[in-house]
Amino acid sequence: MVKKYLINGVVFLIIIFYSSSVCSQKNNIPYWNSNTQLIPFRIVPIISKIDYLDLDKDGDPDILKAMLNDSIPILWIDDDDDMKQGDIEGDTDNDCLLIDKNRDSIFAGPFDFSIDWIDEDHDGKADIQLIVNNAGTKVRNYFDWGADFMYVLDVDKDQIMHYIDWNSIMMRAWEHYGHANFYKDYSGNSTFLKMHASSFRISDLRYNWENPFIFYDTDRDGLTEWAIRLVDTPEFRDKIDNSKNGFGNIDSNFDVKFTKRIDYSAVTWDLDNDNSAGNEFDFDMSLLFKGKGFAYDDQGHHFKGLKGLSQANSFMYDSRWRNIDTLFYPDRDTAYQMIFKKGDWQQCRLIFDEDDDCNRWERVEFYDPLDFWKTGIEGGGLDNNGQSDAIGDRGEFDMDNSGKGRLYIGAFDGRIHLFGAEWGGWRIDQTAFSYQGFGGFYEKWNRKRLQLMPKKFASVKYEDTDGNGFADQILYDLDGDHFFEDSVSLIKMNINDRQSVIETAKMRYADYSTLFKTITNNNWSRALLALKVAEKYKINTNWYSFYKQPHSLHEKYDYSFWLNFYIYQDLRYQTRINNNVALLKKVDIAYYSGNWSVLLQ
Repeated sequence: MVKKYLINGVVFLIIIFYSSSVCSQKNNIPYWNSNTQLIPFRIVPIISKIDYLDLDKDGDPDILKAMLNDSIPILWIDDDDDMKQGDIEGDTDNDCLLIDKNRDSIFAGPFDFSIDWIDEDHDGKADIQLIVNNAGTKVRNYFDWGADFMYVLDVDKDQIMHYIDWNSIMMRAWEHYGHANFYKDYSGNSTFLKMHASSFRISDLRYNWENPFIFYDTDRDGLTEWAIRLVDTPEFRDKIDNSKNGFGNIDSNFDVKFTKRIDYSAVTWDLDNDNSAGNEFDFDMSLLFKGKGFAYDDQGHHFKGLKGLSQANSFMYDSRWRNIDTLFYPDRDTAYQMIFKKGDWQQCRLIFDEDDDCNRWERVEFYDPLDFWKTGIEGGGLDNNGQSDAIGDRGEFDMDNSGKGRLYIGAFDGRIHLFGAEWGGWRIDQTAFSYQGFGGFYEKWNRKRLQLMPKKFASVKYEDTDGNGFADQILYDLDGDHFFEDSVSLIKMNINDRQSVIETAKMRYADYSTLFKTITNNNWSRALLALKVAEKYKINTNWYSFYKQPHSLHEKYDYSFWLNFYIYQDLRYQTRINNNVALLKKVDIAYYSGNWSVLLQ
């Protein structure tokens, strides 16, 4: 039986075979891991009714047609011409697997699942793996979250790429072992390109939405130290002229057209490089740029192996992804510089994971510049983004990108701040009580945070009142009543808020790592001075002995802040009850200028 479809002006023939079985699974022995409670890492090899097709007439098969679990039609396409009579499956180095998941006798069509392996360097190992997970024929004016079109480029050649649950034949990109050991290839040196849409909904399959997502293993320990996410937000159906795009019988005019411009760039760093077994992802800081961005249609990457066996295209509803040999995306070696040198950005944001509880694979998720107090997914507050931490992070917002993504170290707290930010906020989670972990709304596939949502939390707000790019006013709500009971103006104290600006465009990962070590050690030295000041003014710091014994670089960073802050507040309290106005002013200046030594003179 032959079915005819018109795809973008080209006639495709879907050839349906239901001939008698040539070969079947030997002895009908059930596969040992078929629907057990163990992880189904591989396709269950219970296949029957096997037929072989020799398309190029060279005497060996090019197509293995069979039934998976007695009911799901599959086709293995032998792209490297090494299939043999008697094989019960193709290989996973340079073949293509088509699964007619909805059993409608159409391959690579609606609700179907396809996987393509590409061995570009011909070393017998796949370098690229493509998943085409199509959804239905419903017209879409936005992302189709039930569909995936996704390449993984195995840069470090560990042969870890997509993770598929073969019991359900679904890509499970967020499943992981422990806190953050993801089964998908997010660790090490890796790159992926992705769009949430059925292939037949996308006008040009050489472009993608996350294009690319790049992971960098700078120290080559198999774990990711930093990552870049570049996004080409597509135009959707309501903006696309579909008058010339037809798919014949099915209402499948293109829903997605890529702009060929990167309009979103996010960079994230594991500043203290403390990722390890049991803590595979521990990003500490992220920078986000949004705006007009930059064009990348000159960034073509050519792969000869992307084109599959052309004679097999007639079996597929949409075979366009088997006919391309070029993918367009910024290269991993130049992407960071392109962000700064080519990007026309209208806003920049910084997020810092102060409570160090984020185990996300992609970044510390950004706070939104919304209501300071409101909480909850899409609740209109800082944590409006469902993937962000409810509390514990510090976000800063440069909504005109006046600072160009540059940073500075605040004298008032010794921390990294975003130059040009009009304001920012830190929702304090001192004990990491509201633990984020992987967090967000992916965990267990529901849209709620699996973390303890706080009823109250302390907060600090930062404001640049004079518009010079540096925070000069700090406001405190330490009792969590949504009112700032205390505020400090550096301008009124005659403290210069200006600091040296850090040129992020010129930095490498090692520079960020060195920066974090430097500020941590400086803050610790500052805390040691604070202890001497406390001793001079007879402040008992034995109460804070816990913070005197850090066990890691991040603990040293965190504990030094709290030692300084507690001692400052105790000094301030003592001078106030003693009504020593002159000393109070001196204490404030010493703390907010980062110079405790003035109290030791």
